[in-house]
Amino acid sequence: QVQLVESGGGLVQAGGSLRLSCAASGRTFSNYGAGWFRQALGKEREFVAAINWSGDSTYYANSVKGRFTISRDNAKNTVYLQMNSLKPEDTAAYYCALKGFGGRWFVPEEYAYWGQGTQVTVSS
Repeated sequence: QVQLVESGGGLVQAGGSLRLSCAASGRTFSNYGAGWFRQALGKEREFVAAINWSGDSTYYANSVKGRFTISRDNAKNTVYLQMNSLKPEDTAAYYCALKGFGGRWFVPEEYAYWGQGTQVTVSS
């Protein structure tokens, strides 16, 4: 089993920045790819960003490309999401997740482990 705990969410004005963290415990963190998803009220969960096990490949949704940066520190069992130039439409609960080898990065069902989520609210 793997346990994931997100932190770093909060209320920020449009144009501001937040850095989300996701700390993992349990099985070897570096065996897994990691992703961030978000879910706004009344909407389906959507892919935000993903990173492979070593950190040398990253993937982004078009809506966040150029504004968000995913990274990981395998020594600290932690994955990060740096969010800059935030917009009101970025308001959502943000979830980190881990997946094994293969599969599609942008599909939630491909991920085996999920955190409990952290709320990000961007005011206009």
